[in-house]
Parts: sequence; C-alpha cells; structure tokens
Amino acid sequence: MMTIIAATDFSVLAENAVEYAAAIAKHKNAKLILFNSFEIPFHAANTLLPASSIQTLMIENEIRLLERSFALSYEYGIEVGHESAFSFIEDELKEVISKYEAELVVLGMTQKTLEQDLWGNTTSFAIKNLKLPVLAVPLHAKFEGTKKVLFACDVLRGLSKKALARIKEVAVDLDAQVEVFNVDQRLEVLRSEDTHSSVVNTLDDGLDGITYYYKNVKSVMVIREIEKEIKEFQADLLIMVPKKYGFWANIIHRSKTRVMASGLDIPLLSIPL
Repeated sequence: MMTIIAATDFSVLAENAVEYAAAIAKHKNAKLILFNSFEIPFHAANTLLPASSIQTLMIENEIRLLERSFALSYEYGIEVGHESAFSFIEDELKEVISKYEAELVVLGMTQKTLEQDLWGNTTSFAIKNLKLPVLAVPLHAKFEGTKKVLFACDVLRGLSKKALARIKEVAVDLDAQVEVFNVDQRLEVLRSEDTHSSVVNTLDDGLDGITYYYKNVKSVMVIREIEKEIKEFQADLLIMVPKKYGFWANIIHRSKTRVMASGLDIPLLSIPL
C-alpha cells in the first residue's frame, strides 16, 4: 500500500494541504501519515516555564493530532496514522519518510514574498533535499479531478526516463492530458533535425499511451513564461524536475522549481531525478 505523508502545523494553509492529501489517499487507496513538528510557542519560549508545563503543551498537541487523524479517517474512509517530533520539521521529516517508506510528501504552498524568494521555506527545503516526489498545495486548491498537467522542463538538458515514467503514471491515474513545455534562450538549437528528432523520440517512448502536446517558447523570462502557460493551457497541476547544482553554482542559481513553489494557484509536483 502506498504511503503519503502530509505535514501540518494546524495553520489554514497546512490543513488545506492535509485535506488535499487525504483526497489523494482515498483516490489511490493509500495510507496517510500526518506529521507535526511541535515547537514551543514563542511567548512560552521566552518565559521560564517548568518542565511539567512544556510536557502539558506537548500532550495537548499530540491529542490534537490524534483527533485530526480520526476525523480524516472517518471522513475519507482511509487509514490515517500520525507522528510528532519535538524538533525542527526539516530535521525530522527524512526520518519519518524512511520509517514509513513513504512515496509522496504533501506540504502547503506559501504566498510569494521577498523572504520566501531569499531564504525559501519548509516546502522549498523539501524539494531541494528529499529524494521522493513533493507536492506543494496552494491555499485554495482542491483535489477535484486533474485533467490538464503542465510539465515544464529544459529539453536541451535532457529528459529523464524516470521523470517521464512518473508523469505518465500521473496522467494515466488521473486520465489527464499532458503538455510538455520548454522555455529556452537557445531555441534555435532545437531546429536542428537531429536534436528535434531526439527530443520527439524520447517523449514518444516515455509518454507512449497518453495524450500529450509539446510546445517550445524562446524567452529569457522562464518563470514568467511558465506562469503564462499555466493560464493559457488551463493546467490543473504543474510538474517540474529540480536540477542539482554544485556548491558554488548553488550560491548563484536558485532552482526554478523551488522559486515556483510559492504563489501559484495550482499544485506543484516536484519529481527528483
């Protein structure tokens, strides 16, 4: 049975992502694990609370998580477990994933802010560091049937067979159309017959059996073009594959996938290579 992990801090944003994850679990007959990384409230952290008071806060948090698990199990008819940790979520998430051999992590997608652009957040951390698909869900998104999937990529850097297999799996599971969308300054390279044939053959092999479209755009404004195409294609889901950079390149580059993981109106599925 597939296992999905949904992280929550009980905020409106996180709880919407939890509902989305529960709907996916019902659709796929999967097990859902709610994960909460308990942090002492700011006002409490700045006072000299006795150990017993902190323990009480942790127990109350555990009860809240347990009640949420029972409610989701009843509402969606799925198996729901829960895990909590007294630490930063980034430190514990990998251990929970390993414990349950999870195949998908679902997190809330924040609004775009300057702080998010500069430092990222838990979702961008997960996209960068986890070795399994991460689904970032914006505040008002509902799992009500995904019919159009936009796969934004750089075909000149190569198309991963693993990523294409995942995309095909998503499309078959949801009975959705796929648009492979490439944005590059070097679009003239694709006019080469050999390069074009190689790309088309790779797509035909990897996406055989599903309905897909292939579109190229020449532009230096990659993120803006993706946002524009989401609206034009009326996509329900955006899929991207984050690129891995070396240490020095990481200082210069910001992953487009991680930048896109905020401020969208549709969920973003990040598929690691």
